[in-house]
Amino acid sequence: MARKVAARWVSRVARAEYRCRIMYGATEFKNLPNLLRAFRDGKVNIKGLEVIPDLGVKEDFDAIEVWSGNHVALARLGQWAEDRGFETTGVW
Repeated sequence: MARKVAARWVSRVARAEYRCRIMYGATEFKNLPNLLRAFRDGKVNIKGLEVIPDLGVKEDFDAIEVWSGNHVALARLGQWAEDRGFETTGVW
């Protein structure tokens, strides 16, 4: 009984989540994580991109990991980063 209830709850609440890593490299860009958080909050506009309200941002020592439930918007963000000289893992 408990497994059935848990399975129903998980299937109701679960949703797809897509991730992308943006690596730091030769391109120096100050405060990229803060820029992405401000973009998510609607405080900053990035030309050609729509706001991603559920964008998650995690800083690592050599990369930034971003995730969202919106695959298309995240792919556009990854392309935006690649256009500025960053390497990405692509959306997975």
